[in-house]
Formats: sequence, C-alpha cells, structure tokens
Amino acid sequence: MILTLLGTGCPVVSLERAGPAQLVSLGGRHLLIDCGSQVTQRLLAAGVPGRAVDALLLTHLHSDHLVDLFQLVISAWHQGRDRPWRVFGPPGTRRYVEGLMALWQPELAQRIAHERRPSTVGLTVEVEEIAAGWQLDLDGLVTTAFDVEHQPVKHAFGFHCAGGGRRLVVSGDTRRCAALIEAARGADLLLHEVFVHRDMPVVAGVRSAETVANVAAYHTLSTEVGKIAAEAGVKALCLTHIVPPAAGRAALLAEVMADFAGPTILGEDLMRLDLARRQVTHGLAHWSLG
Repeated sequence: MILTLLGTGCPVVSLERAGPAQLVSLGGRHLLIDCGSQVTQRLLAAGVPGRAVDALLLTHLHSDHLVDLFQLVISAWHQGRDRPWRVFGPPGTRRYVEGLMALWQPELAQRIAHERRPSTVGLTVEVEEIAAGWQLDLDGLVTTAFDVEHQPVKHAFGFHCAGGGRRLVVSGDTRRCAALIEAARGADLLLHEVFVHRDMPVVAGVRSAETVANVAAYHTLSTEVGKIAAEAGVKALCLTHIVPPAAGRAALLAEVMADFAGPTILGEDLMRLDLARRQVTHGLAHWSLG
C-alpha cells in the first residue's frame, strides 16, 4: 500500500502546500481522499492522472476538501477518462455534486458539441452518500468510514484503509476523538491533521481571539496529536492539513515527538509513503522507517 500526499495544506493559501488531498494505491487501484485546490496538478505530478482514479472519498463538505471537484472531472475527461466518477461522501454530497454539475452544464454542453471527443461517460458522476461503517473494496484495498468530531460540521469521517497486510488510518478533520483512536489501534501509519496554535496569532482585520479559539476547537492541537498516536499504538505518524501551512517545521516536529516515540513524518506535498517497504520518498530524498 502506498500513500501519496497530494496536498498538505488548509484553507490558508500557500505556495508550498496545496489543499487537502491524498492518494491511496494498491495493486494498480487508486483511491483519492478529498480533492482540495491543485489536486489535478498534484495527481499528474504523482504519475496518477485523474483518469486513473477509481473512486473519490470526501471526509466532509468543507470547501478546502472539495473545491477542485469540477476541475478533477473536466481534466480527467480531457485525459480520456472512459468511465463514470464514483464519489462517496457524507449526507449533502449528492446535492452538492448535482448543483455543481448543473452550474457548469452550459459550458459542458458547448464543449461536448464542439470538441467531439470520443465519449462523454467520463463527465458522469455517480454519488453514494455514506455513514459510519460504510465499506468499499477495490480488489483488496478495503476502506471503512468512521465518525470523527468536527462540530459544528454535522457529518465528518475518517477512513481506515487495509490491504496487502498493511493498515492506514486517515483522520480527516477532527478534534481529539475516541473513535479515531480505536480505528487506529496498531495501524502501520496514522495520517493526522494538526493545528499549531502558537503560529496562529491574533491579527487585526484577519482573525480575532475568538476566531483562533473556535478554529482550534474543531481541530487537533499540535500538543495533542503525539499523545493520540501513542495511545493508539500506531507504528508511525504523519502530519498533514497543517494549520497554518507556514508553521515552523522544526518546532512542530519536536513538539509532537515529545509525546510519540515512533517514526514521525512532517508531511509535504508529493511525499510518497510505501507502507510495505516502510520507506518515504520526496523528490530525490529517501528515508527508511526502520
């Protein structure tokens, strides 16, 4: 099983970190979890263009996790996608997707009529709304949804992925959550979001003290994420959805490692984690997880 971090950022615009998205691959099957900004470019850079993605899972319906959905559909069609999109997400996903496609229908109709491409099936989006316990099996890559705590968002999921004798857990957006800890027990890798409170000061005209407190309340603080990994007994921890994206890397890593003794990876866009080989690659750099 291979995890590719496509976007490790958040709603805050960053030149280094694209919007939240990750790709889970096994045996030639590819599962995309979330589709934040720049996901189509990151997929192409990772060697898995949108046309090759088997299914899209949405953790929740916050804009930073799905803003590039239409771009994903249209670009995959331009790449020759020859099958419908399968999209799985929380209640409200169908309404969102139908509204999105209806919004772009005039342009789609014009493109279809003028460009005369061989097929339009790649522009079809099939939506299934899911709940905790839902499961998808892609030829042995088995993914299960579980509830996480991202209130006031009503429906938010984490995902447990198993295959090839390895287990990966993706937190989605959540505060400390018992269901997540249980799902992650003994996992080979926990991919977890993180909120770095000290790097989100009050800025007049941008965010108030109440803003910072409220955002922190539905994310996991950098002082908590290492404790969560330790309690779950995971074999390795990777940090993503880094808020703010420009948070100090060295200080963040030191803070998390104070609570978790296992391998800890500060995620970067296009980082590739091979769970079977226990290797991490990013550009020309290679690391072993031991």
